[in-house]
Amino acid sequence: MAIMFNSKTVKSLFIDSLKPTIKTTLWLLKIMIPISFAVCLAQYYGVIAWCAQWLNPLFCHIGLPGASSIAFLTGATATTYAALAVMMSMELTLRQATIIAIMVLICHALPLECTVNKKVGSKPFRMGFLRICGALLAALYLNLVLPSLSEPFSVLPLSATEATLVEVLKGWLWSSVKLSAMIFAIIYALMFIQRLMERYGLMEKLTTPLEPVMLFFGLPRNAAYLWLVGNVLGISYGSAVMLQLEDEGKITRQEADEVNYHLIMNHSMLEDTLVFATAGVSALWILSTRLLFALALVWSRKLLKGLFKTIK
Repeated sequence: MAIMFNSKTVKSLFIDSLKPTIKTTLWLLKIMIPISFAVCLAQYYGVIAWCAQWLNPLFCHIGLPGASSIAFLTGATATTYAALAVMMSMELTLRQATIIAIMVLICHALPLECTVNKKVGSKPFRMGFLRICGALLAALYLNLVLPSLSEPFSVLPLSATEATLVEVLKGWLWSSVKLSAMIFAIIYALMFIQRLMERYGLMEKLTTPLEPVMLFFGLPRNAAYLWLVGNVLGISYGSAVMLQLEDEGKITRQEADEVNYHLIMNHSMLEDTLVFATAGVSALWILSTRLLFALALVWSRKLLKGLFKTIK
């Protein structure tokens, strides 16, 4: 049955999306701007270079400078936006930025999202451990297969050794303004899409065609709705839907746990991809790498479970 979009309804959805967008953007900027500013100063005064010398031996094996670990750790403990703010305050090539971006997308907001995983039936420490391992393995994989991509990713016009403090701060301020505008635009679009899908029941309509795809992913056929929610709304927002479905008896905690093994590697495909693709990272590398590691984790887990049953 065709869906008819009413212009008044669409207009009201645009208006309704504005207030939560502003609220969410301000919340993110309160986290991101201080972190970005601190990293900018740390880079100028040589703190990052000092830290990098201790981490270079480890990160050189995955094609990254030691200083990039700050972006990864920021993302792992906070948000992808905070990690991006750190990345845009550093001098990186596009190849390095691609590797860090995918590491962050696999392993971000661990304290929050592992707690959410626990609520819907998964073991939080196991989820966190798998995401950290997945991020490091993805970095090793990308370091092997990525082309050179030597063009600069950083938006800073001058290096810290060539620029005065005033010039560095001007560069940071301009990059922060652009980043803030980009975040507002992305969140606004996502808020509108989410409300539009809820208003016309599009989430439910899309699940039936996805059921065969679930079998390819190694997931239960009736997990299509959970998978779609996780990839449109992310783990944090999607958990509310998972809990509701569990309470209604439409899914079991075991089924929700199985879906989480896919989602910890590959979730929020729309938002996460938009955030880094807008900054210049290839959407193709983002989507293909995350999907590859999600498939590898789910199917290797199924094979191991089958092997243990055979041994017993």
